[in-house]
Amino acid sequence: MKRLTLESFLKQSHPSAMQKVFLVLSMSLPAILAQLTSIAMQYIDAGMVGSLGAAATGAIGLVSSTTWLMNGMCVGMSSGFSVQVAQLVGAGRKSEAADVLRQALKILFCCSFLLMVFCISISCGLPVFLGADEAIREDASRYFFIYACGLPFAQIRQLSAAMMQCSGDMKTPSVLAGMVCVLDVIFNYFLIFPTRTVAAAGLELTVFGAGLGVEGAALGTALSEVVIGLLMLYFTAIRSPILNLRRKGDWKLKKKTVVTAVKIAVPMTLDHIFLCSAYVAGTLLIAPLGTVAVAANSLAVTAESLCYMPGYGIGSASTAIIGQTLGAERLDLTRSFSRLTVLLGMVLMGFTGMIMFGIAPVVFQFLTTDSTVASLGTQMLRIELFAEPLYGASICCAGVFRGAGDTLFPSIMNLVSMWGVRILLAFFLIPVLGLKGYWIAMTVELCFRGLIFLFRLKYGRWMKRVL
Repeated sequence: MKRLTLESFLKQSHPSAMQKVFLVLSMSLPAILAQLTSIAMQYIDAGMVGSLGAAATGAIGLVSSTTWLMNGMCVGMSSGFSVQVAQLVGAGRKSEAADVLRQALKILFCCSFLLMVFCISISCGLPVFLGADEAIREDASRYFFIYACGLPFAQIRQLSAAMMQCSGDMKTPSVLAGMVCVLDVIFNYFLIFPTRTVAAAGLELTVFGAGLGVEGAALGTALSEVVIGLLMLYFTAIRSPILNLRRKGDWKLKKKTVVTAVKIAVPMTLDHIFLCSAYVAGTLLIAPLGTVAVAANSLAVTAESLCYMPGYGIGSASTAIIGQTLGAERLDLTRSFSRLTVLLGMVLMGFTGMIMFGIAPVVFQFLTTDSTVASLGTQMLRIELFAEPLYGASICCAGVFRGAGDTLFPSIMNLVSMWGVRILLAFFLIPVLGLKGYWIAMTVELCFRGLIFLFRLKYGRWMKRVL
């Protein structure tokens, strides 16, 4: 079958169903592979830090929810501008799309710089606020300080990736996203460990190492963000055929562009805050159950991440597709692609859930040597896997709504679902059923979330342009 781009699709009157499926899968695959690389590298990264001992792992784990929140804020701010680019490209207004990128670079660099200053200012007090053991406070503080210094480059990476995806280029940002993880591991290899002798092919080689421990892990992450952030910017602003900033354009801020970005970005940023706070609340509910329960819960969440790769890949593709079809005023394609992407996400995540159900014991043997933790984690994960199709529906619907600039109502739905269903139900079930109660609450909540997102997809008034 001849390869079709999103731009060529918009020129066709009646593309076939098979062509639509091929387009969605071809745009989703790079993002899925990038997530696969990211997860694999996270496993390796965790193992490298874990070799330093429980204190090092605890120091980084302590501030992980805060770093997730900061990254989420960067994603939310980027979406405020990238959705406008998708709709402008679909409408054939490419020069205006490049001007939106110009404005985004000015505003978000300033915002990320202020965010960096704020994070640096709280880096000393954060471990104390989070109730850290005194033994890990200093390492946790240094890790977060170094992480904060790289935030402007993390923002540039997120913005550039979102801009390329929404202009129709899924491959380049996906490849570079995978490189972030690879570079992180390479930098960690030389920065975490001291100079040492390594045996290879019968030879003993001296490998340089800075021996910085936890600080080395933070530097590895920050340096990878710097390198890939600059590369992302280069491919977006110089190499992109649509967003190339070497062409003549306007760098002045425009009220309509900024106001639209705020309307899209603020709900998404609040959404990340709601989700992160709910995860923290869940951890607080589980903590009294003991070390085995906490470890099993953490590893089960890690194992489950392999299941939702297809959903997030298709969700990223659907944002670009919906944005451009709406911009081109092809409501017929918007409607059909919204249903197709969600259906594909549900089917693929249901399939990965079935596979994980069978291989879960093997996965946990790789993640831990503690048979008790592995057994409990396997049981918990298998409870939640029945919700994968509806979880996929919520992920892909969110991508569809994001492409239309509809972020406020989905954020409210996430808030109600996470706090009104998962946390509330877990509060009552955990005292009776233990960890099993939390995972039952999670399963019920994911099904509920998927159903309300599907309801909005079918009956809600989300299909409108923001420009």
